[in-house]
Amino acid sequence: MESSQQFPLQMHNSFNVKAVCPTIYFLNNLSDLELLPDLNDCNFYILGDGTNTLFVDQNTPIIIKPDFKGIEIIEEEESYIVRVGAGENWHELVKTCLANGIYGLENLALIPGSVGAAPVQNIGAYGVEFADFCKQVKWFEFLTNTHKNLSSEACNFSYRNSIFKQSLYNKGVITEVEFKFPKVWRANLAYAGLNELAKNSTAEQVMNKVISLRQSKLPDPKVLANAGSFFKNPIIAQAEAEQLKLQYPSIPLYVQDDEQVKVAAGWLIEHAGLRGFQKNGVGVHKRQALVLVNYENDSGQEIIRLAKYVQQKVLAKYKILISPEVRMITEQGEQNFADLVIDKEYI
Repeated sequence: MESSQQFPLQMHNSFNVKAVCPTIYFLNNLSDLELLPDLNDCNFYILGDGTNTLFVDQNTPIIIKPDFKGIEIIEEEESYIVRVGAGENWHELVKTCLANGIYGLENLALIPGSVGAAPVQNIGAYGVEFADFCKQVKWFEFLTNTHKNLSSEACNFSYRNSIFKQSLYNKGVITEVEFKFPKVWRANLAYAGLNELAKNSTAEQVMNKVISLRQSKLPDPKVLANAGSFFKNPIIAQAEAEQLKLQYPSIPLYVQDDEQVKVAAGWLIEHAGLRGFQKNGVGVHKRQALVLVNYENDSGQEIIRLAKYVQQKVLAKYKILISPEVRMITEQGEQNFADLVIDKEYI
């Protein structure tokens, strides 16, 4: 197992902020897991590609960086089973599946990050979630030094959430994800933008449309430092949503299975007058208000100040509290956004 001390992380987070970890452990194969030291009394964070991570402080906790590779495809009579190492790139997996005639993930094309991070966040886009095709997640448990299989049901997937952010947080590391894709496939075109496609569109056409939509709205983090959608879409009661619709007829609302309603956070931010707002080298993206951008600042603290400001403005106008889906990492480990205290008023 490789490790390094005082390791710089600026190239390992898509916000491009400066941060240094005391020690980083690189896990390249499963045998490396057994070489990890006991971290029970230490602050640590498991880092994938860093595309959903904000290092708030200049110093971070210990970093564990899994990089397990490999894609295995098993054909069954009515479905395909695809086993993928946690270190594989998510978008490359989507392309590999389509190249092999395996459909279902096309709506999730171009989402940045690693496959191992996908179940943690239960990533989703354009009407599809990771959980829709997850069969099981393979997991190495630190306490017992054993490998375990967690069924999709055991993962407790919900909107941008899973057991890996709850009771299993920092109790182990994801090593592999196993998917199940039915051979009978129909394009999911219900989401705005995709509904422009013909009903008989191919999976490749859907993927290309998703890529086009994402590229038209979301800045490339390799060009403009960002972590994609910064805030989750808030979910509110139906009665509250009806009142909002009366006041703001154009507001996008999405009724959920439990009769609650999901509100488009990007719309709330934009119509609070914040799209394109910039200060101190960070800002709200000029085309997609859901994206916070680091233009020229080395500090994660400045992005926190901006995020708090955006949250307060939306709350004041709509009485809706929006919360980040980006994970906040301080020197003491991951922290709740609400618990982060800024040292001065933003504006």
